[in-house]
Amino acid sequence: MSKPAADARARAAMLRVDQAGEYGATRIYAGQLSVMGDRSPMTRMIARMADQEERHRAHFDAMMARRGVRPTLLQPLWDRAGHALGAVTALIGPEAAMACTAAIETEIDRHYGQQLAELGDSDPELSEAIAEFQAEEVEHRDTALAAGAERAPAYPLLSAAIRLGCRVAIGLSKRI
Repeated sequence: MSKPAADARARAAMLRVDQAGEYGATRIYAGQLSVMGDRSPMTRMIARMADQEERHRAHFDAMMARRGVRPTLLQPLWDRAGHALGAVTALIGPEAAMACTAAIETEIDRHYGQQLAELGDSDPELSEAIAEFQAEEVEHRDTALAAGAERAPAYPLLSAAIRLGCRVAIGLSKRI
């Protein structure tokens, strides 16, 4: 027996959490760039990923407005927490900044995959956006790994902590 497609309430929660995640990603990259400035050859790569995240956020903002979906009430927290996470990982070093990206994008890939499975064919517009953005998030993860994410100090611990934080943020943003 196949699982029923996501209902309107579930789709609104998906949109809310996806917009929050993309917003958080823009804040993480802003924090990293505020610390790294032009000192690192990684800054152009980070700026390119930040531009893609901003495009994702703007797309979800527009969908939310058209559908009357409210943003998460936690957005001010994600603003500060995202910027702080970006700044702290950049202060640790370029590899830690990349470890942050790799950890988050690993969780987002998993999260978007779950959403696509839940959506089925119930919302082609949302599914198309998620699939497109998922491919770019996987590209970000792979770029971060190639740029030395796994060489960050205490990488397994850093990655696990960031992934856990990401899962918590997803869970809270769906509901609040």
